[in-house]
Order: sequence, then structure tokens, then C-alpha cells
Amino acid sequence: MSGTFVGMPAFPEAARTAVGNPTLRGNLRHATHTIRDKRARAVAELDDWAALREAGRRIKDHTLRHLDRYLVQVEEAVTAAGGTVHWAADAEEANAIVARLVKETGEREVVKVKSMATQEIGLNEALEAEGIHAYETDLAELIVQLGKDRPSHILVPAIHRNRGEIRDIFRSEMGEWGRPAPEGLTDAPAELAEAARLHLREKFLRAKVGISGANFVVVETGTLVVVESEGNGRMCLTLPETLISVVGIEKVVPRWQDLEVFLQTLPRSSTAERMNPYTSMWTGTTDEDGPGTFHLVLLDNGRTDTLADEVGRQALRCIRCSACLNVCPVYERAGGHAYGSVYPGPIGAILSPQLRGTGSEIDASLPYASSLCGACYEVCPVAIDIPEVLVHLRERVVQGGPAVRRGNRVVLRPAKGHAAERAAMRAAQWAFTHPGALRAGQRLASRTRRFHPRTLPGPGRAWSGTRDLPEVPAEPFRDWWQRTRGGKDGAE
Repeated sequence: MSGTFVGMPAFPEAARTAVGNPTLRGNLRHATHTIRDKRARAVAELDDWAALREAGRRIKDHTLRHLDRYLVQVEEAVTAAGGTVHWAADAEEANAIVARLVKETGEREVVKVKSMATQEIGLNEALEAEGIHAYETDLAELIVQLGKDRPSHILVPAIHRNRGEIRDIFRSEMGEWGRPAPEGLTDAPAELAEAARLHLREKFLRAKVGISGANFVVVETGTLVVVESEGNGRMCLTLPETLISVVGIEKVVPRWQDLEVFLQTLPRSSTAERMNPYTSMWTGTTDEDGPGTFHLVLLDNGRTDTLADEVGRQALRCIRCSACLNVCPVYERAGGHAYGSVYPGPIGAILSPQLRGTGSEIDASLPYASSLCGACYEVCPVAIDIPEVLVHLRERVVQGGPAVRRGNRVVLRPAKGHAAERAAMRAAQWAFTHPGALRAGQRLASRTRRFHPRTLPGPGRAWSGTRDLPEVPAEPFRDWWQRTRGGKDGAE
């Protein structure tokens, strides 16, 4: 699962294929509507939800402004608690560090807690290339791994699969990875969960090395926090002798007190629970309690470049709750694979182009994978204004301009295929700054309205191919205002 899914087309083409799959659309519609309805009820229980949301935003913004100082403090606290901190500038460096640490243990198998950061850097594939087998233990991640598939949702990676498909995957693939599925396995949820439990139990008891991410890192003590619902994370974090945690540098929070906010907003926004069934916290190592060796790999991989963007940096507030995916009309119809990234949906449309840049066809198309309806902003528990960032990134794609890449200030060239759009925007700018020309154009459009086509020719077909042109009014607003005397006599 590399940063960019190899061979993926740009979003419009991938989405067009996905929309033509009725099974996929049905699976997504059922799952997202169920999750969003449960979330709405869970959030409605809190009278101070708006205050919690604002507090989360403020904590994250404060941390990002002082990230340099807090990261140094994290290293000091983790080291003092018996852990070892490693710094990784990019995916290649992070993968090399983890592979080396696993090899030093002499092991060739690892168990993993669900982690977006390790998916982002393609850790499983990197370890496989080094002869190390990484086993996913989250149920949905297990389904994706056994099915030789890709994740399509932040919280529920196998959301695009129904129970029948999961049963077939378990029957055909479990035996190749370990304990086979029970004879006569049906698609009953209890039976599927039991099959996964029995399959994973052997790996938990055998593994000497565990790999995780973290939802939060508390600066003042160097404590890492993982929240989950199945208990597999607790097994991976406590049974192995060595624990390696790969964590994005934006995951730090200054104080224990800050967790009070996020441990209320994250479960409600993600699983619609009042609290997560399993909240695991660990600080370095302790004798006879959990792993005897702990390594923390702090991952940049484009995050400091994103931090340099005053508009786009708010994407780094994200706590990976996936609420924005569940309300997005585009995601509901296109699914996660169309985004060509481990970060799908609205947050992926603004995060991936910043972490990876907009140089590829996939990343240049992601800021357009939205209707700008604003539903994502309304449900975000840390108030990320995703529509604002989408528009900002669209401008970067079309116009190019200054940006930061690998710590260096560069000037990006406009992406290919947007010449007509740039010309149209320049023409609009000229018209809006010349009132006489604008007025004449409006009158001409109104008088010729019956001859207007329903779709645009040439490059305009990309816009009007899925929507009708708005009908031009019988007279321009300025003329109507003047004709009605601007309401001076009190007429409405």
C-alpha cells in the first residue's frame, strides 16, 4: 500500500469506473448512512459539542505553531522512560529504520496494529522485500490483506466488501496465511469474527515484534495512546518483546489534560461510541510489563512542507476519525479506491496533494474530487475547513506558484490540462473589473437566452457533461433593480 497506488488513473476516470459498480455503491451507501446516523445521535448527547470542537481546534493549532519545541520534548521524555527515538524524513528512511530494527531482533514475522502512517509509507511491502512478513490484526485490515486488496476507508478499510465477499475471502485465503477458516463458514457476522479471532490468536501468541502507530503522543510524559474497538491493538502492544511505533509528527499533544477533549470527540466522530472499548497508553518500558524494548519512529514525509502552508496546514489537525468520508456525497458514490491514496474522501483530497505534492496526475485531480457542499466541515471534530483548502489547492494546481517541497521553497508550474480554465478565469477577472463590459455581456446573454445550448462545447464539456447549464434570467439583476427603482418607494 504505497503512498500512491501504482497504476491508478486520475480521480475522474477512477470515479467513473467505480460509479458503474452497483454492488460497490450499495455497500458504500448502506455503510456510510448507518455510521453517519449513529454519529449524529452520539454527538447530540453532548450539550458542549461545539465547545469541545473549538477546544480541539485550538489545541491542534497551538501544537502545530510550536511543533519544533514539542518534538524535542517528546524525544527527551521517551528517552528518559527507556525508549529510543528515531527521526525519519520520508517513507524510504522510515521503512529502512523499521526493517533494520526488526532484523536486529532476529525475527521474520511482526504483528501490526491498524496504522494509517505505516500504510502511507508502504511499510508492509518494504518489509516483505526484506523477507519479513507483516500480519495485520485489525479485522477490516485483515480482510483487505487476505483479499490482496487496498483499503478504501480510514476507519473501515473493507467498507467496500459485503459479508458474502468476506466469507469467500476467508475460505480461500486464510489457509495460505495461517490457520484456515472453519469448515462450513457462513456469512453470519459472529462466525466471521470467530474465524478471524482463531486465525489471529496464533499470531499474537507467537509474535516477538509488534508494530503500531499512535492516535496521540503526550509531550509532557512521552506517553503514546492508541484507541480501538476490537482488542487486537491491546494484544499487539503488550505481548511482543519489542514494540516499534511509527507516528506522524503532527500527532503530539502538549498535556494529559488535552486528551480529555479528544477522547470525547474521536470515538463519537468515528465509531459513534461514547468511548473506545480499548484505550491503550504506554510510556517507554517497564520491567515485566509489556515489551522490554520500545522504539518510536517520528515520521515527517511531507508534513513540515504542509506546515509551511498557512491555509493548507489545518489538514494536520486531522485525528483520522473519518466523519468527513461518511457524509461526503462524492465518496459515497465513488468509494475510496478512486482517490489513489490510503487517505480517501475529503480529508484525503486535501492531505495527499500536500504530503505528496501536485505533480502527479492523481494528486492534481484530488482537489476537484468534491462538490464543495461543506458537509465535511460541519462534522469535523477539529473544525478543518476542507472546502477552503480544496479551493486553495485548486488554485495551486491551475496557477502554480510558491510552495515548500522537502524543506526548500520552490515555484510550482501550473498543472497540464488547465490552460482553458486559466483563460476563462482571466476573462472573468477582466469582465468583473470593467462594469460597462459586464453589463453589456449580461444584457446580451439575457436577450439570446433561448438560443443557449444545454451543454458547453470544447473543454467546457468536462463541466457540463454531468450537469445542465444554469438558465439565464430574462433580465440582468442590475436592469431589474433599476426598473424597480431599487426599492426606494418601499416596494419589495
